[in-house]
Amino acid sequence: MSVTAAERREKRRSPGEGDRIAGGTTAARGPVPVLWLALLATPLAAGANAPVLILPDMAASLGVDAAGAARLLTAFGWATAVGTPLLAGLLRRRGLAALLRLSAALVLLGTVLVAASPWLPLTLLGRCAQAAGGAGLVAAAISLAGTARRMGVISAGFGVLGACGPLLGRTLTDAVSWRPALALSALALLAVPVVLRRADTAAPPAPGRFDGRGAVLLTGLATALVLLPTAPYAALAAALVAAALLTAHVRRRPDGFVPADLLRRPAFVVPALLALLLSTSYFTLLFSVPRLLADRAGWEAAGIGTGQLLALLAGSALSWPLAAASARMGRTAARTVLLAVGVLAALAGLLASGGLLLAALAAGVFTATGANAILSTQAVAAATDEAGRPSAIGLFTLCYQLGGAFGPALATLLVLG
Repeated sequence: MSVTAAERREKRRSPGEGDRIAGGTTAARGPVPVLWLALLATPLAAGANAPVLILPDMAASLGVDAAGAARLLTAFGWATAVGTPLLAGLLRRRGLAALLRLSAALVLLGTVLVAASPWLPLTLLGRCAQAAGGAGLVAAAISLAGTARRMGVISAGFGVLGACGPLLGRTLTDAVSWRPALALSALALLAVPVVLRRADTAAPPAPGRFDGRGAVLLTGLATALVLLPTAPYAALAAALVAAALLTAHVRRRPDGFVPADLLRRPAFVVPALLALLLSTSYFTLLFSVPRLLADRAGWEAAGIGTGQLLALLAGSALSWPLAAASARMGRTAARTVLLAVGVLAALAGLLASGGLLLAALAAGVFTATGANAILSTQAVAAATDEAGRPSAIGLFTLCYQLGGAFGPALATLLVLG
Protein backbone atom coordinates (compact mmCIF):
# COMPACT_ATOMS: atom_id res chain seq x y z
CA MET A 1 0.00 0.00 0.00
CA SER A 2 1.46 3.39 -0.93
CA VAL A 3 1.89 6.18 1.59
CA THR A 4 0.38 9.52 0.59
CA ALA A 5 2.35 12.74 0.73
CA ALA A 6 0.05 14.04 3.45
CA GLU A 7 0.73 10.98 5.58
CA ARG A 8 4.48 11.40 5.10
CA ARG A 9 4.26 15.04 6.19
CA GLU A 10 2.21 14.09 9.27
CA LYS A 11 4.71 11.40 10.18
CA ARG A 12 7.55 13.90 9.96
CA ARG A 13 5.64 16.33 12.19
CA SER A 14 4.78 13.75 14.86
CA PRO A 15 7.26 13.86 17.75
CA GLY A 16 8.84 10.59 18.77
CA GLU A 17 9.84 9.16 22.10
CA GLY A 18 13.11 11.07 22.02
CA ASP A 19 11.15 14.31 22.03
CA ARG A 20 9.30 13.62 25.26
CA ILE A 21 10.07 15.90 28.16
CA ALA A 22 9.34 15.66 31.86
CA GLY A 23 5.68 15.84 32.64
CA GLY A 24 4.85 13.70 29.64
CA THR A 25 4.19 16.53 27.18
CA THR A 26 5.87 16.54 23.80
CA ALA A 27 7.83 19.26 22.11
CA ALA A 28 9.14 19.10 18.59
CA ARG A 29 12.10 21.18 19.62
CA GLY A 30 13.34 18.57 22.10
CA PRO A 31 14.19 18.91 25.78
CA VAL A 32 15.71 22.08 27.21
CA PRO A 33 19.52 21.71 27.60
CA VAL A 34 20.24 20.76 31.17
CA LEU A 35 22.74 23.57 31.78
CA TRP A 36 19.97 26.11 31.18
CA LEU A 37 17.82 24.24 33.68
CA ALA A 38 20.70 24.32 36.17
CA LEU A 39 21.03 28.08 35.68
CA LEU A 40 17.28 28.40 36.18
CA ALA A 41 17.31 26.54 39.51
CA THR A 42 20.68 26.73 41.25
CA PRO A 43 21.06 30.49 41.94
CA LEU A 44 18.44 29.98 44.66
CA ALA A 45 21.02 28.03 46.67
CA ALA A 46 23.61 30.80 46.42
CA GLY A 47 21.01 33.41 47.32
CA ALA A 48 19.88 31.42 50.34
CA ASN A 49 23.38 31.04 51.80
CA ALA A 50 24.90 34.39 50.81
CA PRO A 51 23.89 36.19 54.06
CA VAL A 52 25.55 33.64 56.38
CA LEU A 53 28.85 35.55 56.82
CA ILE A 54 27.52 39.09 56.38
CA LEU A 55 24.76 39.32 58.99
CA PRO A 56 26.66 41.98 61.03
CA ASP A 57 27.03 44.18 57.93
CA MET A 58 23.35 43.82 57.14
CA ALA A 59 22.33 44.49 60.73
CA ALA A 60 24.42 47.67 60.91
CA SER A 61 23.06 48.98 57.61
CA LEU A 62 19.42 48.28 58.54
CA GLY A 63 19.77 49.56 62.10
CA VAL A 64 18.85 46.28 63.81
CA ASP A 65 20.66 43.75 65.97
CA ALA A 66 22.07 40.44 64.74
CA ALA A 67 18.91 38.55 65.72
CA GLY A 68 16.83 40.90 63.58
CA ALA A 69 19.12 40.39 60.60
CA ALA A 70 18.96 36.61 61.11
CA ARG A 71 15.23 36.80 60.38
CA LEU A 72 16.20 37.28 56.75
CA LEU A 73 17.49 33.69 56.76
CA THR A 74 14.34 32.35 58.41
CA ALA A 75 12.06 34.30 56.06
CA PHE A 76 13.90 33.01 53.00
CA GLY A 77 13.65 29.41 54.18
CA TRP A 78 9.96 29.79 55.01
CA ALA A 79 9.08 31.35 51.66
CA THR A 80 11.01 28.66 49.80
CA ALA A 81 9.22 25.85 51.65
CA VAL A 82 5.77 27.40 51.31
CA GLY A 83 6.25 28.73 47.80
CA THR A 84 7.26 25.40 46.30
CA PRO A 85 3.90 23.57 46.55
CA LEU A 86 1.93 26.76 45.84
CA LEU A 87 3.78 27.55 42.64
CA ALA A 88 3.83 23.90 41.63
CA GLY A 89 0.04 24.18 41.90
CA LEU A 90 0.21 27.05 39.42
CA LEU A 91 2.13 24.75 37.09
CA ARG A 92 -0.71 22.24 37.39
CA ARG A 93 -3.45 24.81 36.76
CA ARG A 94 -1.94 27.25 34.28
CA GLY A 95 1.08 25.55 32.75
CA LEU A 96 4.78 26.20 32.47
CA ALA A 97 4.66 29.63 30.84
CA ALA A 98 2.53 31.12 33.61
CA LEU A 99 4.78 29.58 36.26
CA LEU A 100 7.97 30.92 34.69
CA ARG A 101 6.59 34.43 34.20
CA LEU A 102 5.17 34.78 37.71
CA SER A 103 8.28 33.28 39.30
CA ALA A 104 10.57 35.60 37.32
CA ALA A 105 8.43 38.59 38.29
CA LEU A 106 8.66 37.64 41.97
CA VAL A 107 12.45 37.24 41.80
CA LEU A 108 12.79 40.60 40.03
CA LEU A 109 10.46 42.39 42.45
CA GLY A 110 12.21 40.89 45.46
CA THR A 111 15.64 41.84 44.15
CA VAL A 112 14.54 45.45 43.57
CA LEU A 113 13.13 45.65 47.12
CA VAL A 114 16.30 44.20 48.65
CA ALA A 115 18.47 46.58 46.61
CA ALA A 116 16.54 49.71 47.60
CA SER A 117 14.95 49.05 50.99
CA PRO A 118 16.29 50.97 54.00
CA TRP A 119 14.07 49.06 56.48
CA LEU A 120 14.12 45.49 57.71
CA PRO A 121 10.38 44.77 57.13
CA LEU A 122 10.60 45.79 53.46
CA THR A 123 13.82 43.81 53.07
CA LEU A 124 12.09 40.78 54.59
CA LEU A 125 9.30 41.17 52.05
CA GLY A 126 11.87 41.33 49.26
CA ARG A 127 13.63 38.19 50.48
CA CYS A 128 10.32 36.34 50.66
CA ALA A 129 9.49 37.33 47.09
CA GLN A 130 12.95 36.21 45.92
CA ALA A 131 12.57 32.87 47.69
CA ALA A 132 9.05 32.17 46.45
CA GLY A 133 10.00 33.07 42.88
CA GLY A 134 13.14 30.95 43.10
CA ALA A 135 11.07 28.03 44.39
CA GLY A 136 8.82 28.34 41.34
CA LEU A 137 11.83 28.30 39.03
CA VAL A 138 13.12 25.18 40.79
CA ALA A 139 9.73 23.51 40.29
CA ALA A 140 9.90 24.39 36.60
CA ALA A 141 13.41 22.96 36.28
CA ILE A 142 12.40 19.71 37.99
CA SER A 143 9.37 19.38 35.73
CA LEU A 144 11.62 19.69 32.67
CA ALA A 145 14.55 17.58 33.89
CA GLY A 146 12.92 14.25 33.16
CA THR A 147 15.75 11.87 34.14
CA ALA A 148 17.88 11.24 37.21
CA ARG A 149 21.01 12.05 35.17
CA ARG A 150 19.71 15.52 34.28
CA MET A 151 18.41 16.04 37.80
CA GLY A 152 21.87 15.08 39.02
CA VAL A 153 23.39 18.03 37.19
CA ILE A 154 20.84 20.37 38.78
CA SER A 155 21.29 18.91 42.28
CA ALA A 156 25.07 18.96 42.06
CA GLY A 157 24.88 22.60 40.98
CA PHE A 158 22.67 23.27 43.98
CA GLY A 159 25.27 21.80 46.29
CA VAL A 160 28.18 23.64 44.69
CA LEU A 161 26.50 27.06 44.65
CA GLY A 162 25.14 26.50 48.14
CA ALA A 163 28.66 25.76 49.34
CA CYS A 164 30.07 28.84 47.61
CA GLY A 165 27.20 31.12 48.68
CA PRO A 166 28.72 32.38 51.96
CA LEU A 167 32.09 33.09 50.32
CA LEU A 168 30.42 34.85 47.37
CA GLY A 169 28.35 36.91 49.79
CA ARG A 170 31.41 37.93 51.81
CA THR A 171 33.41 38.79 48.68
CA LEU A 172 30.66 40.95 47.17
CA THR A 173 30.09 42.70 50.49
CA ASP A 174 33.78 43.54 50.83
CA ALA A 175 33.97 44.76 47.24
CA VAL A 176 30.65 46.64 46.98
CA SER A 177 28.04 46.14 49.71
CA TRP A 178 25.80 43.45 51.14
CA ARG A 179 22.96 44.29 48.75
CA PRO A 180 24.52 42.75 45.60
CA ALA A 181 25.22 39.64 47.69
CA LEU A 182 21.48 39.27 48.27
CA ALA A 183 20.83 39.62 44.53
CA LEU A 184 22.62 36.39 43.56
CA SER A 185 19.35 34.52 43.06
CA ALA A 186 18.47 36.96 40.27
CA LEU A 187 21.05 35.22 38.05
CA ALA A 188 18.31 32.67 37.34
CA LEU A 189 16.48 35.30 35.29
CA LEU A 190 19.08 34.85 32.54
CA ALA A 191 17.71 31.38 31.84
CA VAL A 192 14.00 32.26 31.76
CA PRO A 193 13.81 33.54 28.14
CA VAL A 194 15.72 30.51 26.86
CA VAL A 195 13.52 28.04 28.74
CA LEU A 196 10.37 29.82 27.56
CA ARG A 197 11.61 29.59 23.99
CA ARG A 198 12.85 25.98 24.10
CA ALA A 199 10.23 24.25 26.26
CA ASP A 200 6.71 23.17 25.48
CA THR A 201 4.76 25.79 27.44
CA ALA A 202 1.24 24.78 26.46
CA ALA A 203 -1.02 24.91 29.51
CA PRO A 204 -2.27 21.48 30.63
CA PRO A 205 -5.94 20.81 31.27
CA ALA A 206 -7.01 21.89 34.77
CA PRO A 207 -10.26 20.09 35.58
CA GLY A 208 -12.41 21.37 38.42
CA ARG A 209 -12.11 24.49 40.51
CA PHE A 210 -8.98 25.49 42.40
CA ASP A 211 -8.78 23.97 45.88
CA GLY A 212 -8.09 27.16 47.84
CA ARG A 213 -8.84 25.60 51.23
CA GLY A 214 -6.35 22.80 50.61
CA ALA A 215 -3.69 25.32 49.58
CA VAL A 216 -4.27 27.40 52.72
CA LEU A 217 -4.15 24.37 55.01
CA LEU A 218 -0.96 23.04 53.43
CA THR A 219 0.61 26.50 53.73
CA GLY A 220 -0.36 26.63 57.40
CA LEU A 221 1.10 23.18 58.05
CA ALA A 222 4.35 24.02 56.25
CA THR A 223 4.62 27.31 58.13
CA ALA A 224 4.16 25.60 61.49
CA LEU A 225 6.78 22.97 60.63
CA VAL A 226 9.30 25.62 59.52
CA LEU A 227 8.77 27.49 62.81
CA LEU A 228 9.33 24.39 64.98
CA PRO A 229 13.01 25.25 65.67
CA THR A 230 12.23 28.80 66.85
CA ALA A 231 8.92 28.33 68.68
CA PRO A 232 8.65 24.58 69.31
CA TYR A 233 5.56 24.37 71.55
CA ALA A 234 3.33 26.84 69.70
CA ALA A 235 4.51 25.55 66.31
CA LEU A 236 3.91 21.92 67.30
CA ALA A 237 0.37 22.70 68.43
CA ALA A 238 -0.33 24.63 65.23
CA ALA A 239 1.17 21.82 63.12
CA LEU A 240 -1.05 19.20 64.77
CA VAL A 241 -4.18 21.30 64.22
CA ALA A 242 -3.25 22.06 60.61
CA ALA A 243 -2.43 18.39 59.93
CA ALA A 244 -5.78 17.26 61.35
CA LEU A 245 -7.69 19.83 59.31
CA LEU A 246 -5.75 19.01 56.16
CA THR A 247 -6.35 15.27 56.65
CA ALA A 248 -10.08 15.84 56.97
CA HIS A 249 -10.08 18.10 53.93
CA VAL A 250 -8.19 15.57 51.79
CA ARG A 251 -10.81 12.96 52.66
CA ARG A 252 -13.56 15.33 51.55
CA ARG A 253 -11.75 16.40 48.40
CA PRO A 254 -9.34 13.63 47.38
CA ASP A 255 -8.56 15.25 44.01
CA GLY A 256 -7.76 18.69 45.45
CA PHE A 257 -4.54 20.59 46.10
CA VAL A 258 -3.08 17.61 47.99
CA PRO A 259 -4.13 14.53 46.01
CA ALA A 260 -5.17 11.63 48.25
CA ASP A 261 -4.10 9.10 45.65
CA LEU A 262 -0.54 10.41 45.80
CA LEU A 263 -0.36 10.15 49.60
CA ARG A 264 -1.53 6.54 49.44
CA ARG A 265 1.24 5.51 47.07
CA PRO A 266 4.41 4.06 48.67
CA ALA A 267 6.20 4.90 45.42
CA PHE A 268 5.77 8.56 46.37
CA VAL A 269 5.73 8.47 50.17
CA VAL A 270 8.91 6.40 50.62
CA PRO A 271 11.24 8.61 48.52
CA ALA A 272 9.68 11.79 49.98
CA LEU A 273 10.25 10.66 53.57
CA LEU A 274 13.73 9.36 52.75
CA ALA A 275 14.59 12.75 51.21
CA LEU A 276 13.33 14.46 54.39
CA LEU A 277 15.51 12.17 56.52
CA LEU A 278 18.67 12.66 54.45
CA SER A 279 18.13 16.40 54.11
CA THR A 280 17.67 16.76 57.87
CA SER A 281 20.83 14.74 58.51
CA TYR A 282 22.83 16.88 56.09
CA PHE A 283 21.70 20.21 57.53
CA THR A 284 22.37 18.92 61.05
CA LEU A 285 25.95 18.12 60.02
CA LEU A 286 26.31 21.42 58.17
CA PHE A 287 25.60 23.42 61.32
CA SER A 288 27.33 21.02 63.75
CA VAL A 289 30.65 20.23 62.08
CA PRO A 290 32.26 23.69 62.49
CA ARG A 291 31.69 23.63 66.27
CA LEU A 292 32.78 19.99 66.51
CA LEU A 293 36.01 20.73 64.63
CA ALA A 294 36.78 23.51 67.08
CA ASP A 295 35.84 21.53 70.18
CA ARG A 296 37.22 18.09 69.31
CA ALA A 297 40.24 18.97 67.17
CA GLY A 298 41.04 22.59 68.11
CA TRP A 299 40.79 23.87 64.55
CA GLU A 300 40.88 27.61 63.90
CA ALA A 301 38.15 29.49 62.04
CA ALA A 302 40.14 29.83 58.79
CA GLY A 303 40.90 26.12 58.61
CA ILE A 304 37.31 25.24 59.43
CA GLY A 305 35.95 27.48 56.69
CA THR A 306 38.35 26.17 54.05
CA GLY A 307 37.83 22.53 55.03
CA GLN A 308 34.06 22.89 55.06
CA LEU A 309 34.02 24.50 51.62
CA LEU A 310 36.19 21.75 50.11
CA ALA A 311 34.09 19.02 51.71
CA LEU A 312 30.85 20.52 50.40
CA LEU A 313 32.25 20.96 46.90
CA ALA A 314 33.60 17.39 46.80
CA GLY A 315 30.40 15.82 48.09
CA SER A 316 28.22 17.82 45.70
CA ALA A 317 30.38 16.93 42.70
CA LEU A 318 30.43 13.23 43.58
CA SER A 319 26.64 13.07 43.77
CA TRP A 320 26.30 13.51 40.01
CA PRO A 321 27.94 10.17 39.02
CA LEU A 322 25.60 8.39 41.42
CA ALA A 323 22.58 10.12 39.89
CA ALA A 324 23.81 9.30 36.40
CA ALA A 325 24.23 5.62 37.29
CA SER A 326 21.00 5.30 39.28
CA ALA A 327 18.91 4.14 36.32
CA ARG A 328 21.27 1.20 35.75
CA MET A 329 21.51 0.43 39.47
CA GLY A 330 17.79 0.15 40.00
CA ARG A 331 15.51 1.84 42.52
CA THR A 332 16.29 -0.38 45.52
CA ALA A 333 20.07 -0.29 45.03
CA ALA A 334 20.15 3.49 44.67
CA ARG A 335 18.08 3.97 47.82
CA THR A 336 20.29 1.51 49.70
CA VAL A 337 23.43 3.42 48.76
CA LEU A 338 21.91 6.75 49.82
CA LEU A 339 20.67 5.38 53.13
CA ALA A 340 23.89 3.51 53.94
CA VAL A 341 26.12 6.51 53.24
CA GLY A 342 23.72 8.75 55.15
CA VAL A 343 23.89 6.49 58.22
CA LEU A 344 27.69 6.40 58.06
CA ALA A 345 27.78 10.19 57.79
CA ALA A 346 25.55 10.58 60.86
CA LEU A 347 27.63 8.07 62.89
CA ALA A 348 30.85 9.83 61.89
CA GLY A 349 29.35 13.14 62.97
CA LEU A 350 28.57 11.67 66.38
CA LEU A 351 31.89 9.89 66.96
CA ALA A 352 34.64 11.21 64.68
CA SER A 353 37.14 14.03 64.97
CA GLY A 354 39.33 16.13 62.71
CA GLY A 355 39.37 15.25 59.04
CA LEU A 356 36.79 12.49 59.50
CA LEU A 357 34.25 15.15 60.44
CA LEU A 358 34.84 16.80 57.08
CA ALA A 359 34.43 13.41 55.43
CA ALA A 360 31.10 13.08 57.27
CA LEU A 361 30.03 16.47 55.96
CA ALA A 362 31.04 15.51 52.42
CA ALA A 363 29.05 12.28 52.75
CA GLY A 364 26.08 14.23 54.09
CA VAL A 365 25.92 16.64 51.17
CA PHE A 366 26.55 13.70 48.81
CA THR A 367 23.46 11.89 50.08
CA ALA A 368 21.29 15.02 50.23
CA THR A 369 22.06 16.18 46.70
CA GLY A 370 21.93 12.62 45.41
CA ALA A 371 18.55 12.14 47.08
CA ASN A 372 17.23 15.32 45.49
CA ALA A 373 18.24 14.05 42.06
CA ILE A 374 17.32 10.37 42.32
CA LEU A 375 14.37 10.35 44.69
CA SER A 376 12.64 13.34 43.12
CA THR A 377 12.56 11.49 39.81
CA GLN A 378 11.10 8.42 41.51
CA ALA A 379 8.53 10.43 43.46
CA VAL A 380 7.31 12.38 40.44
CA ALA A 381 7.03 9.14 38.45
CA ALA A 382 4.58 7.88 41.09
CA ALA A 383 1.92 10.33 39.90
CA THR A 384 -0.81 8.46 38.05
CA ASP A 385 -1.52 11.20 35.49
CA GLU A 386 -0.06 14.41 34.11
CA ALA A 387 -2.21 16.60 36.35
CA GLY A 388 -0.72 14.97 39.44
CA ARG A 389 2.94 15.47 38.53
CA PRO A 390 3.16 19.14 39.62
CA SER A 391 1.62 18.16 42.99
CA ALA A 392 4.25 15.44 43.36
CA ILE A 393 7.00 17.94 42.56
CA GLY A 394 5.68 20.45 45.09
CA LEU A 395 5.14 17.97 47.93
CA PHE A 396 8.46 16.19 47.41
CA THR A 397 10.41 19.45 47.33
CA LEU A 398 8.56 20.62 50.45
CA CYS A 399 9.72 17.48 52.27
CA TYR A 400 13.31 18.13 51.19
CA GLN A 401 13.16 21.80 52.18
CA LEU A 402 11.81 20.96 55.64
CA GLY A 403 15.14 19.29 56.35
CA GLY A 404 16.64 22.78 56.22
CA ALA A 405 14.37 23.77 59.12
CA PHE A 406 14.77 20.62 61.21
CA GLY A 407 18.54 20.26 60.76
CA PRO A 408 19.60 23.48 62.53
CA ALA A 409 17.21 22.69 65.40
CA LEU A 410 18.80 19.27 65.87
CA ALA A 411 22.26 20.81 65.67
CA THR A 412 21.32 23.28 68.40
CA LEU A 413 19.88 20.50 70.56
CA LEU A 414 22.80 18.11 70.13
CA VAL A 415 25.81 20.40 69.73
CA LEU A 416 25.33 24.14 69.64
CA GLY A 417 22.99 24.54 72.63
